[in-house]
Amino acid sequence: MDSFPDTIELKLDRPSYTGSVQKLYDVPGRPDLLISETSVGGSVFDVGTIFTIEGSDIGRASFRHLVFQELQNPEAWRAVSPIISGEASLMQKDESGLIRGILSRFCEKGALTHHGGMVERESGRVFARGFPPRLSNLTLIKKYAVIKPEPARVLGWHFYDYEKYHHKDRNVIPLEYIVRLGITSGSSILRKHNAMSDSGKRDYLRELGIDTPLSPWVRFAHPIVDLTTKYEPEDRNISRQEGALISGIGARAFSESLVIAILGAYLLQNIFSRMGLFLWDLKWEIARDGEDLVFVDTIDTDSVRVTFNLVRGSRSYFVHFNKQAMRDYYKIMHGDWYNAVNEAKGVAAQSGRPFTEVLAHGQKRKDYPPTPEVDKAFLHIQKAKFEMIQSFIKNQGHDLREEAGRIAGTEIDYYTSSGNLEQYEVLNSV
Repeated sequence: MDSFPDTIELKLDRPSYTGSVQKLYDVPGRPDLLISETSVGGSVFDVGTIFTIEGSDIGRASFRHLVFQELQNPEAWRAVSPIISGEASLMQKDESGLIRGILSRFCEKGALTHHGGMVERESGRVFARGFPPRLSNLTLIKKYAVIKPEPARVLGWHFYDYEKYHHKDRNVIPLEYIVRLGITSGSSILRKHNAMSDSGKRDYLRELGIDTPLSPWVRFAHPIVDLTTKYEPEDRNISRQEGALISGIGARAFSESLVIAILGAYLLQNIFSRMGLFLWDLKWEIARDGEDLVFVDTIDTDSVRVTFNLVRGSRSYFVHFNKQAMRDYYKIMHGDWYNAVNEAKGVAAQSGRPFTEVLAHGQKRKDYPPTPEVDKAFLHIQKAKFEMIQSFIKNQGHDLREEAGRIAGTEIDYYTSSGNLEQYEVLNSV
């Protein structure tokens, strides 16, 4: 792995990439590095930036910096190692010793990541460890190639060619590794499971490695890894067999990638537990760098499902401190638009056209409703969640469970006052 500089020149006038929640900039004199500038924009359902949350830019970057520091830190791994080793149902399946071997390596050297540190905007100083006096929305990362599969068409069918991945190095593996510690009502695997026949459900559970039917708000005996494509127009859920084939990295490295994704989930859950929150699932992206596998991309509240459990009367509410809160908002408050998004995705899947193009065309023709604006009162609640995360970073060791409970209660009150609590309870309570 190449080293990172202590200070960099900041030239933020021309981004090399602009996404829904971040921009990437080249680093003068270092073609192997990039600067990530997170934004206050937000995206759900793959439609692009459709709302903003004040403070989310620094909140995302700060949490990302915290997590990647922990991934790199052998002491953090030694702290979580007894928890992982104590998961009997997981360790019993580790017949090859792969989990034990990788965990031992992480406890000695830490995990490899593409993260160089948080960049102080005023000076360009790179904080590989710790945080600048004033938190920034800039982070320094190592560049890995992003290669999109080429679409192919025949007889009205379409598919994607992944052959090139078998001849590349220093590239992001074209998969999203979704590690699930349990099931929420919004989990894609729950929707897929419920739509299947009885025999289909049995086969699907066998593929996932689960021996009991899926139901929301139940924790698994140990984490599982679910895979989707990354660079097709729409994320597509795939089997481990297909994931192994399109990854292009071979069986041994693919096996290791599944293990490091699971180990990283334990580390992240340990961080959230210190905030009084519970992690249900998260998404990792992984790159290959020669013989090494590297944690890359973002890890923030857009790529996890994490909740605070609020008990009121006879009900337990699972209040999301992540992007799922926004997904549920659109489902509950703007169901007509949410249904149109799903219809457009179905059309796109059949035609091979980009989903956003189908949606925009339908909105222009008034077949689909326009993208709704988010109530400012609800955005204010989401802002408070980011502020809580920043408070945790600035004052580690401070117990935030009371603050998390207060914010969760405010969100429940919002749906109560708008007359939509019953719909919220269907999604997020038992």
